Amino acid sequence: MASDTATATTRAKPGSGKRSGWRSPLTRRILAVNVLALGLLGLGLLYLGQYQASLISTELASLKIQGQIFAAALGEGAVLANPDEGEALIPELGRQMMRRLVEPTSTRARLFDLTGDLIADSRVLRGPGGVVQVNDLPPLETEGVVERAIAALYGWVVMYLPWQGHSQPYVEKPVQTASDYPEVGAALAGDIASAVRSDEESNDLVLVVAVPVQRYKEVLGAVLITSGGGAIELAVRDVRFEILKVFLIVLAVTTALSIYLAGTIVRPIRRLAIAAEGVRHGRGARQAIPDLTGRGDEIGDLSEALHEMTNALWQRMDAIESFAADVAHEIKNPLTSLRSAIETAARVEDPVKQKKLLAILREDVQRLDRLITDISDASRLDAELSRVELEPVPLGRMLEALIDVHQATAAEGAPRLLLTMADGDLPVLGIESRLGQVFRNLIANAVSFSPPHGTIHIQALARGAEVVVLIEDEGPGIPEGKLGAIFERFYSERPAGEKFGTHSGLGLSISKQIVDAHHGALHAENRCDVDGTIIGARFVVTLPRAS
Repeated sequence: MASDTATATTRAKPGSGKRSGWRSPLTRRILAVNVLALGLLGLGLLYLGQYQASLISTELASLKIQGQIFAAALGEGAVLANPDEGEALIPELGRQMMRRLVEPTSTRARLFDLTGDLIADSRVLRGPGGVVQVNDLPPLETEGVVERAIAALYGWVVMYLPWQGHSQPYVEKPVQTASDYPEVGAALAGDIASAVRSDEESNDLVLVVAVPVQRYKEVLGAVLITSGGGAIELAVRDVRFEILKVFLIVLAVTTALSIYLAGTIVRPIRRLAIAAEGVRHGRGARQAIPDLTGRGDEIGDLSEALHEMTNALWQRMDAIESFAADVAHEIKNPLTSLRSAIETAARVEDPVKQKKLLAILREDVQRLDRLITDISDASRLDAELSRVELEPVPLGRMLEALIDVHQATAAEGAPRLLLTMADGDLPVLGIESRLGQVFRNLIANAVSFSPPHGTIHIQALARGAEVVVLIEDEGPGIPEGKLGAIFERFYSERPAGEKFGTHSGLGLSISKQIVDAHHGALHAENRCDVDGTIIGARFVVTLPRAS
């Protein structure tokens, strides 16, 4: 017994309603779904591939225009016409012009001659003191520690993003020639070439454009212009940061709304679960189900359904308790009579009296057997009606069969059954065996109250979406104020002169229970003549018609 109690306690824990807040799986799922969808949208916005490609395309177009201007200027001002060898670039003049042309821009320009040698570089200054290499210094750091940390984290994340892609590396050798740059080779062949490369050391983008230097369509060299992609990457980063700011705000709002939404779902469900556990394990008074029907949603519908289910459960329990009390009372009567007869028979020696006592014992045993049979049938009725599917039943043919059986087995002087029925089989949705039990009980009840050689009128007709059956007898009718009481369990109002204990008092109660389970109605009324005198009883059965 202790083991059973422990098991019941252990099983009660999962549904005890203690999952609240972040421990609620439903809250976590709602939050995960909403945040995941928002996260995917945010990652998609951070892609910015087309925006970055547009900036790069615009920058390359600008570099091509600069390269064409440089090449045109060099082709006109840095070329020496040699009658023997033809026209050629003047290195010193080309260096000076390159330095002047590049000075207003932020680009780097290099000039290669027709043989592929580097003859001018805007980053290299030549003078009496020798060669000076010019390198751009990084800007002064004005950002704080937090900003630098965020920028470093951003650079690391962007570098490993799957959509970032990998450009060809940009490498500068100590001694540069045209063969180091495929774009210069294309320019020396007379074409304008461009490319986007990546610096191996800083991982920054490097935009490369090569333009041929021509004099009267003759290629004399090539100008290579390079520009860092820092401005582009900074613009993309600024846009991404703005998107991230909006994303974080939307994420906070989404999280708050998700928690609120989860609360509006989880809290009432938890309240209903706690109430259901109270109904399951409660003792004594009834447990109230929270009324959430005012919500007007599915949880409100669930609350209403649980409320109705709980009420039905309590009604069923009350009915079981009442039924058990009635059964105990009804069985106690024949048992008391049996005990009395047995005690008396043990002391009586007169054979005649003993015979009478034995007859009483036999009648009480028969009464007990009949009572237990009816009680067993009534107790199985609810379970059977809830399990069996309703099917179309031809009510007209059923009534004809019941009347034929009665006429064939009726004793001499028994009442005559007269059936009046509309055309058709009058199909109803139900369980054929149980509906047959209803009309057998009603016909038997009418026969028992009808006078000898009387007539019982049975009328079946369709009335809209219902089928109505009226059973009318010529008996004494139903006592005043007992029209509803006759359907109570163990109520018995029998004709005068009928042997006591012949009926258990469950027939009409079972019949009404069956009709109610078929979504129909059963009631009784008295038949009266024009003077108001009762001339019999009428039972009316209404059942839904099968389509």
